[in-house]
Amino acid sequence: MRKWKIALGTAVALGAISVASVHLLDMGNLSGGTAGAAPAPAAFVMPVPVVNVVKKTLPIYLDYAARVESIRSITLQARVPGYLQEQTVADGSDIKQGDLLYRIAPEDYQAALDQAKAQVQRDTATLDYARSNLGRGTDLAKAGYLDKDSFDQRTSNLRTAQAALALDQAAVRTAELNLGYAEIKAPFNGRIGRNQASVGTLVSVAGTVLNTLVQLDPIYVTFNPSESDLVQIKQAKANGPIAVDVLLPGETQPSQKGELTFIDNTIDHSTGTITARATIGNAKFSLLPGQYVRVRLHVKEQPNTLMVPQVALGSSQLGKYLYVLGKGNTVDQKLVSLGPTDGDLISVTSGISETDQVITGNLQKIGPGMPVSPLPQPKPAS
Repeated sequence: MRKWKIALGTAVALGAISVASVHLLDMGNLSGGTAGAAPAPAAFVMPVPVVNVVKKTLPIYLDYAARVESIRSITLQARVPGYLQEQTVADGSDIKQGDLLYRIAPEDYQAALDQAKAQVQRDTATLDYARSNLGRGTDLAKAGYLDKDSFDQRTSNLRTAQAALALDQAAVRTAELNLGYAEIKAPFNGRIGRNQASVGTLVSVAGTVLNTLVQLDPIYVTFNPSESDLVQIKQAKANGPIAVDVLLPGETQPSQKGELTFIDNTIDHSTGTITARATIGNAKFSLLPGQYVRVRLHVKEQPNTLMVPQVALGSSQLGKYLYVLGKGNTVDQKLVSLGPTDGDLISVTSGISETDQVITGNLQKIGPGMPVSPLPQPKPAS
């Protein structure tokens, strides 16, 4: 038993010596491998797109929500009573001034006109006889064969016939007007609405609504500038007409243009705003009364304005900032104050200079002081 224990201890000792020898050999190999290794690669530098600051004359606009209103909007009603005989245009039609819209049965008015004309013919004959009779009476009176009372009677008959004929002629004009009123025509260019009286309806004077007619070209756009904006608007108006752009919902560029034509004479004390109105050409009828749009008033030009792409802007607790290319191609952070926009560009009122190169991409992967590799980009559209 003792011999077996001695043999076992000897085997364990030899195994430990063998493991130690292998470990020392491996350490020697590792030490020799490090001495011949390649140098570490250079640090990665983030490529970033950069653009130059744009200097331009910037148009200054005042922007408002607005509502479209028609210049003229009327209710179509009859001027003479009668049965509605015909609607000559379809609902919603675009019409011209003088177009026939409705016709009232004209037979009664034609008959009244014929009667008035016949009365004129009768009284014309009476007048001719009275005139001839007075002429004969004048000769008889001069010769002493006609007394004064009879002569005066003939004079009175002539004047009565003249008055009767004048009355008949007025009746003819009235009958002609009434017959003309049986045809309801468009008083101006515009668009007719939905019919409100069916054919066959007995219409009364100014009592039965037939339809509505609105003028669409030109058209008004009404908005409410603030009391503070009114100063700028008046200054701009003193320099000449103020151009107004109209943008429909979803548009980024104006589809219609016009001119500021009206500013009210009273400020609403509850809102601090004033009513203003622009007149807009609307040849394509794309603007309709009641429609909500946006308007831009071109109030002045701002020269030598520095502009940068809006995508280059960053935001922090300290405010808006830009990353620009600094010395040694490192990142500089500059806090900026901003002004109006113009398309994809925004004006910078302070914080940068005209010679700065603005970093526009990989903004989330860089920070102040980091080295970067600039990639010049095409000049932003101005």
